[in-house]
Order: sequence, then C-alpha cells, then structure tokens
Amino acid sequence: MALSTEYILSSLNNLYGSEVVAADVRAWCTMNDTTYQTVTKKLDDYKVGRGKWNLTVKEQLEQTYVSPAALPAVEQNLIPEKDDTFVNFGNFLDIKKIIKSNLFYPTFITGLSGNGKTFCIEQACSQLKRELIRVNITIETDEDDLIGGFRLVNGETIWHNGPVIEALERGAILLLDEIDLASNKILCLQSILEGKGIFLKKIGKFIAPTEGFQVFATANTKGKGSDDGRFIGTNVLNEAFLERFPVTFEQAYPSPSIEQKILEGVSDSVGVSDSEFCKYLCDWADIIRKTFYDGGIEDVVSTRRLVHIIRAYSIFGDKEKAMKVCINRFDDETKQAFMELYDKVDANFQMVDTEPSA
Repeated sequence: MALSTEYILSSLNNLYGSEVVAADVRAWCTMNDTTYQTVTKKLDDYKVGRGKWNLTVKEQLEQTYVSPAALPAVEQNLIPEKDDTFVNFGNFLDIKKIIKSNLFYPTFITGLSGNGKTFCIEQACSQLKRELIRVNITIETDEDDLIGGFRLVNGETIWHNGPVIEALERGAILLLDEIDLASNKILCLQSILEGKGIFLKKIGKFIAPTEGFQVFATANTKGKGSDDGRFIGTNVLNEAFLERFPVTFEQAYPSPSIEQKILEGVSDSVGVSDSEFCKYLCDWADIIRKTFYDGGIEDVVSTRRLVHIIRAYSIFGDKEKAMKVCINRFDDETKQAFMELYDKVDANFQMVDTEPSA
C-alpha cells in the first residue's frame, strides 16, 4: 500500500519530532519497508537543508513571507563609493553602456589577475548610481549561498534571500566574481541568466527580475580551465552555462601611459607623489609582461601589484624595500631577476644586497 505524505509526516513527527535528519528518515524507511528515495520525494516541500527536514515548515510559510530577512539588506545603500584614483581604460566604457542600456545582457569578463576587471564594474556602477551586489564564487558555493534558504532567527525558521534574489528584486547589478572557481552547482542560475527569473521551490514563490537587473561574471580563464596551471582551482564550466553569456570581454593590462596615470593618482592619494618612480615602475612591468607573453618567464607583475608597491612606499619611505616586500610572493630566482631588471630600468636606483628587515 502506498504511504501518504500525511502518514509519513505524522509517523516521523511522533518518533523523532518536527526536525528530522537523513539518519532518522533512513531508519524510518527500514521500519516501514520502503525506500529512502520514495520518502524524501514526498518530503521535498519540507526540506530546509541538505539531509534536513522541518515537518512544520508549511505551517510557517505564510509567516515567512511577511517576516523580515535575517539581514535587513533592503535598507542598505549598495551603490559603490567613487574612487578618485580610478582611470578609464580597458572595457570600462562598454561595461558602462551595458549597464546604462537597462537591457538584460549577461556579460563575461576574462583576463589575468589584478588587471581591473572587478574595479571597472564597481566604478561604472558608482558613476551611474547603480546598486552592485558582489558574490565571490568558490568551489563550495551552492544554491543555498546564491539563492537563499531557511535560517534560524530568534528560534524561528525564516526564509532568507540570497544575494542573487536580492539583486533580482532590487534591479541591481549582480557580479559573480571568480566564476571559473565554481562547481556545477552554479547551474542553479540557468533560468536567471536567460532573464526569466526563478521559482523558489522551497517557499513556492516566483521571483521575476526587476527592470535594470544585470549580471556580470569575471574570471581569469574563459571557463575552460587553466592549461598552464597558473590558476589552480579553476574549473571547466558547463558549456550550456557559458552559452548564456552573449558577450565575452577580454581585459588586458593597461598601457604604460594609462598605468602611469593610475599609479600617479594612487601616489597622490597616499602623499608620496613621485611621477618618475611611477613611470619607471610601469616601464619595468611592461618589459616583464612582454617577456611573459613571449613565454620567457612564468610570472607577471599586475597593475594591482604596482599599486601595492606605491602604498608600501608610502608606509616604509624606501623604494627598494617597498618593491621587495611586494614581490616576495615570487620564488627567489624570479624575485632577484625582477629586482635586477628594475635596477637597469631606473638609472638612479641603487640596489642594496641585503634582505629587508621584518
């Protein structure tokens, strides 16, 4: 005889209480000579987490709709602050046009680390006074992290929107940062990337996108993995998922002249204005990058790394120390080669053969 949902709920509740876990369900299945898959399918509406069910969750749904989220996100100002050091370069103007159009146009931006992909999106949103919700993706990111789930708040189980739903409802810009670190769990966003919204099966509610909602994804690869091993942890993304991004921008490092403007802005902001040092750093980085692209070396100095050097210079007041502490992340041979190269670029630079003090 088929077991009704009502009977399963009543029996489980009598034996284990209103909150049950997978071990409880498996034990109950053994006692009642039925399969785990059959029972869990009937309990789908009561699932509150992986291997967890709240048998009274349906009774709480009406309350859930009017209850506040666990965090009052709707009261927050999510427009990024303007950064006076920002210099327009790369795909910035195209990103700004996409946001300004108000058309739903998911955009994938790929490029080496530290070349301003995320910064360009943030500053485009700042200039256009648009809210931005940034989600840092990892291999562990799942549907609960993105879409939302039930949270225990003041002893009650309350539905809490995830960042994707917040962006959908607010008509905000959603930034999926480091998307190529994701697992196949990211496929829960398929319908959203089609501009169709999403049905929240756990609470029986459809969320349609508000006008202005937009999705950007950034990555160090094109979603095909890292062949050279530079970006360990990146994954091959599902082809159907990638196909839902109509456009892909390739972000390169800025030209030496643009990069010099960036560094001069940063140096002015931290009180160590030195145009000559900024120029030498950009020339140095340009040579390193050309050698990297030609396959001569395996490491590269990013724009972000140059900004780190300027900030370190403002802290220590010593150019050599600033450079050394900021390139210590490279192996000793590479670090030494980089320092010797700078010594040749900057004729006024006198490298001291001593280790920087702690």
